[in-house]
Amino acid sequence: MFEPRLALASLSGEADAAWAAAGAELAGAAFIGGIALDKPSRKAARKLTERDRNEFLPVDPLAFITSQLSQLVDVPVRAGVNVRTTTVDPVQKAAAICADHGAILEINAHCRQPELRAVGCGERLLADSDRLTTYVEAAAAEGPAVSVKVRAEVSGVDLPTVAAQIERAGADMIHVDAMDSEQVIKAVDEATDLFIIANNEVRDRQSVQEYFGYGADAVSVGRPSREPDGPVMQRVASAVEAWEAPVR
Repeated sequence: MFEPRLALASLSGEADAAWAAAGAELAGAAFIGGIALDKPSRKAARKLTERDRNEFLPVDPLAFITSQLSQLVDVPVRAGVNVRTTTVDPVQKAAAICADHGAILEINAHCRQPELRAVGCGERLLADSDRLTTYVEAAAAEGPAVSVKVRAEVSGVDLPTVAAQIERAGADMIHVDAMDSEQVIKAVDEATDLFIIANNEVRDRQSVQEYFGYGADAVSVGRPSREPDGPVMQRVASAVEAWEAPVR
């Protein structure tokens, strides 16, 4: 899917084309976003800004995606776009844009902010596997690689089962925030052939080796990605390179 097998994970209101370009020397992929696409998800995002969270709220989110991906055409990183929506039509439209740019469309079934959950985004979408698979099918039909960002330890959700469902629906990868359940990576690996990106506290050689040892195909870094020259990103990049070296 991408090399090196280090991704920059989306950061609300911060992960844009400039951020992706800044980290491109170390990473093989960068997920811009999250971007709220439809009226309910955008209304929820505005509520988040009222309590001092950063959010992308362009007038036209689809035009924003096009503009951001166009800025990355000559940047040596595989771009992805993490999106939130309560309806399927915007997923299709965003997926078509991603397909045109060779980018990954990432469906956000991860966020746990109450404003987003209240409208059916994030964890609520993860818990509604029928709706989630509908989104995946719609995105895959437009031709891009499709990722789903998920979270472990969500009540009532069996993550390996959901992973198998989205794989049948056409997903190519799953981006797992493992929380405090790192071994869920092994369970998802055993249940599917999806490309697995492991996330959560990826900070050093030990954490990288642990996730790869459980079967992850790549790891991702969130907040420290804001400082690509910082010690965390440098440690993680070196650990990924060391893990990949024997395979080459």
